[in-house]
Amino acid sequence: MFKIRKNIPNHQLFYFDTCPFCIKVRFALWKMGIKVKMKDILLRRENKAELIAGGGKKQVPCLRIEKSNEIEWLYESDAIIKYFQNLPTV
Repeated sequence: MFKIRKNIPNHQLFYFDTCPFCIKVRFALWKMGIKVKMKDILLRRENKAELIAGGGKKQVPCLRIEKSNEIEWLYESDAIIKYFQNLPTV
């Protein structure tokens, strides 16, 4: 049985395919039925540049969260998963 995927706007996940921590986050999002914009930093140089310019480092996974007039950069796979687990359900 497939879950209905809930698109979460104003969120972007910076990752690359073979990173085990990125795989952990992507799998958790899939299990929760959550979809966010994905930005691979190895396939697209501009994604890597955006991550470094905004978040200050090239560490992945990194979740970019847009809230009102500010942007938050959340690192660490467990913190990202916990963030989505604590989002109010729609």
